[in-house]
Amino acid sequence: MWTLTGFADEISPDLDEQLDTLAQESIRYMELRSVWNTNVLDLTDEELGRVKSAVSERGVGVSSIGSPIGKVPITDPFGPHLVRFRRALHAADVMQTPYVRVFSFFIPEGQEAALYRDEVLERMGVLAGEAEDTGVTLLHENEKEIYGDVPARCADILAGVDSPALRAAWDAANFVQCGVRHPYTEGYELLRPYVEYVHVKDALAGSGRVLPAGEGDGEIRETLSSLHDSGFDGFFSLEPHLASSGTYSGFSGPELFRRAAGAFKDLLRQQAIEWS
Repeated sequence: MWTLTGFADEISPDLDEQLDTLAQESIRYMELRSVWNTNVLDLTDEELGRVKSAVSERGVGVSSIGSPIGKVPITDPFGPHLVRFRRALHAADVMQTPYVRVFSFFIPEGQEAALYRDEVLERMGVLAGEAEDTGVTLLHENEKEIYGDVPARCADILAGVDSPALRAAWDAANFVQCGVRHPYTEGYELLRPYVEYVHVKDALAGSGRVLPAGEGDGEIRETLSSLHDSGFDGFFSLEPHLASSGTYSGFSGPELFRRAAGAFKDLLRQQAIEWS
């Protein structure tokens, strides 16, 4: 049984409105990225406790901490970022979630990613090692302008670090925006052994415009079919970005979030895939 979740801050900065919209869509999990216009890593312990109490009262679980870890230049000092990463692990512990989303560092504009491969793998290995010690699994999201932007470099990280605490969050729209015109055709077989989580959004090749699942060039239908055939059992996280998107977050609002949820559910119905 597949499980729906979503970046609830795409709905609203207000936690109550986030939870109301999730309830309307019968979505029992949320990915915690920000609330009250504050990134999850900047919430105080008291605020984390308030979030935990609120979601527990509504019967909502936290599927992952949607952290921005790794969304800093690879040339920045690692020490301060490692401290911030530990805050992400703390948030995961408070929210009782097994996952923390991470990225693989911005590469300086105009420079070859290969020049920074060793530093990227060393840092990702350190992060994975600390995650192993806490029982948390890191989900590497493919993203524009970082080392792990295209399937080959994502696989390079995952195989090179070779840790059970570092897996892949598949994001078809991000691949399209990085010039991977056919994400399923070009990357699925390579990355399937590592895929443990899926972000749900689509995009048009060329313009990069983000669309609901199935309306772009992300080969969402083919990906869902193969994941189902392979016995995949995990989270599908709605990240619509239908109103705006930025380096560290996106926004849709309640109506567009519901539209994105409906489009994805339609795809699942078309393939007779059950979800909860």
